[in-house]
Amino acid sequence: MQKEELPLSSKMRLIFSIPVIIAALGYFVDIYDLLLFGIVRIPSLKALGLNPDIDGTFILNAQMVGLLLGGIFWGIFGDKKGRLSVLFGSILVYSVANIACGFLPYFPKEHLVYQYAGLRFIAGIGLAGELGAGITLVSESLPRNLRAIGTSVVAGFGLMGAVVAQLTVELAGGWNISYIIGGILGILLLFLRISVSESGIYKNIENQSVSKGNFLSFFTHKDRLIRYLKCIAIGLPTWYCIGILAVLANQFAPELGIKEISPGKAIMWAYVGISVGDLLSGFISHALKSRKMAIFYMLVTTIIGVAFMLFGNTDTEHTYYLFCVWLGLGTGYWAMFVTLAAEQFGTNIRNTATTTVPNMVRGLVPVMIFGFDFFKNDFSVIISAAIVGAVVFGLAFYSTLTISETHNKDLEFTE
Repeated sequence: MQKEELPLSSKMRLIFSIPVIIAALGYFVDIYDLLLFGIVRIPSLKALGLNPDIDGTFILNAQMVGLLLGGIFWGIFGDKKGRLSVLFGSILVYSVANIACGFLPYFPKEHLVYQYAGLRFIAGIGLAGELGAGITLVSESLPRNLRAIGTSVVAGFGLMGAVVAQLTVELAGGWNISYIIGGILGILLLFLRISVSESGIYKNIENQSVSKGNFLSFFTHKDRLIRYLKCIAIGLPTWYCIGILAVLANQFAPELGIKEISPGKAIMWAYVGISVGDLLSGFISHALKSRKMAIFYMLVTTIIGVAFMLFGNTDTEHTYYLFCVWLGLGTGYWAMFVTLAAEQFGTNIRNTATTTVPNMVRGLVPVMIFGFDFFKNDFSVIISAAIVGAVVFGLAFYSTLTISETHNKDLEFTE
């Protein structure tokens, strides 16, 4: 790593280098396909004769469990076989699964909900590998003083995939066409990835006898386990805001006195904010010289927005979408939290950490939804969301303030 200050032209070449651009495009397609079910949940399930709430929750949970299991598989695979192997394999799996989802109207009607859930489960497995491998590759390819900005560019551009997914659904003329388009985009990206080189830091340990991709090692060492759990807790508010306040936005409409709230539009507007927030988070971290404080300030911004959304004067559909943008800006530390996870662990388990941590967060969405549904038995929708939010934000604030700082940390080490 160079210690002297690089000229601006050199910095720009590094920030917009091939690994960063390809990782950003990959994450764009990943987010498009990941959020597509949330966007087309109601129209697709109605068209297939299924229940948007009961069957929709089951299918969403299947996708999230796929993400959880896929995160473990691709994380281990990336540390054992290299970061590029994950970038090729994962995108092939979820692209094929999404194309198959486009043909669901032609599937046998019997057990259709299980077929839909099965395809989203397979898609979830594939989608699990993209972000972790991309962030790991970029983190290991850039100088330490540019890591935060580089990974923010990846996420800031990539997260616009959610916006494009919503616009595609509106313009394509059919929810199933949107699935096929997403799958085709993934296949096209495979050809672009031929030009990407493996991480130099990974190459340095590729032939060493050190244990690589040992997922169980996170649970056999106390300090490592605490670091791992804190990384997961820091990311929980991001998917609380998306998985409950955006994907299930239609459930809040009656209590807020709003005629209708479209989950697809709520997701789109949230990701408009997240894209901007993720771009800003890297520069905030760079300016503060701290990952922790950048995330802390964004968490404060988010919890204020949640309070106003649930207990303020949110009485119109457009006001709800405005708050979705606010929450997106606040939770736009997604790339920063994954970068923090990458910097917490050694090269031999780094891809396992950066791939499993965000997917553990996604995989806990069913738990958050279960808690939300459980509290709805005794409380209103708004109070139920607030209770779950209090737990989620409490864990995130504690973990952010107590985890070790990794700004400017040298990544050439093993566990």
